[in-house]
Amino acid sequence: MTLEGSPRLLPISVLTGFLGSGKTTVLNHLIHQPALSRTLVLINEFGEIGLDHDLVTHSNDEVVVEMASGCLCCTIRGDLVKTLREAPGRFARGGELWFDRVVIETTGLADPAPILHTLMTEPAIARRYRLDGVITTVDAVNGGDTLSRQFESVKQAAVADRLLITKTDLADPDALQELQGRLRALNPAAPQIIAENGVVEPAPLFDAGLYNPETKSLDVQNWLKTEAYTEPHDHDHGHDHHHDVNRHGAHIKAVCLTVDEPIHGEALELWLEALLVLRGADFLRVKGIINVAEFDGPVVVHGVQHIFHPPVMLEEWPSNDRRSRIVFITRNVDETFIRETLKAFNANTVQQPAFLSDAPSSSGGATSEVKP
Repeated sequence: MTLEGSPRLLPISVLTGFLGSGKTTVLNHLIHQPALSRTLVLINEFGEIGLDHDLVTHSNDEVVVEMASGCLCCTIRGDLVKTLREAPGRFARGGELWFDRVVIETTGLADPAPILHTLMTEPAIARRYRLDGVITTVDAVNGGDTLSRQFESVKQAAVADRLLITKTDLADPDALQELQGRLRALNPAAPQIIAENGVVEPAPLFDAGLYNPETKSLDVQNWLKTEAYTEPHDHDHGHDHHHDVNRHGAHIKAVCLTVDEPIHGEALELWLEALLVLRGADFLRVKGIINVAEFDGPVVVHGVQHIFHPPVMLEEWPSNDRRSRIVFITRNVDETFIRETLKAFNANTVQQPAFLSDAPSSSGGATSEVKP
């Protein structure tokens, strides 16, 4: 199944990470790599003076654009939408669109959730761009202490599709191993990539999203990475089952819920709305491929806190596995609450909801925001 008939959407990667974690050093290296020669880079600095803009070495093509009117996660969101909307014309060369990728570097103090909300739901962005993934830098020397003291850094790591560990040459090997274990417990599905002196190959960092540009298809298995939540040699094929790899302290928990039986469409809608209304701020990230009883193909859902991207209906299953698999990164949410509310809704509802009948298919279509 391909997306040949769909308009080509430009991928956006969000580069985040706490203060001093090495984002600028990494970005400085990346923008000089041939693989990123057609990349527009947007830098956000908190405050009136943008130091990162001066620290990043410009390429000859001047691909770096500073956005310094405020923190990207709050006052500058309108500027972000305006910049992305105008970028194809504003930065055109000879009247032609020259870039095929966008990288947004956030300030180290940014809560990434509002940024992702904007990229996922703003119609002006959705018509031309798609969220490819979140790259989070973590300082190997101070990362453990930062995770313990700064909740923003925990959220940055929890929503990441790629965890980029910096300053490993300065870190104690035992401390580095402990940090990697904490990150693995916090976000089991995100590959951990080592950057030595800010040097890292671009390939492992990008094309992390649902859409695989190499095959022009929806690469659901790689996007979900549910195997990361499954302990080795797990052969449980009973009813609803789940895998609790670990927790981040007593608050952040990674859960992969697997459901054998199809879920009724209305139950899915009511269940997601109930989760968002009751505990929306505590669902840091949700990804899932769901077997909806009323459809032959699966439905893909993706949410960050209280915002869900419009569900995508696939024309066919990517494999013979027809089970629903939903990945949650949560804060202070009992896993039993997630499973039991789904069972309750699925046992009492049977109708197809309107939001699924209006959902776009993988071959294209309009999108709309889904909120409770």
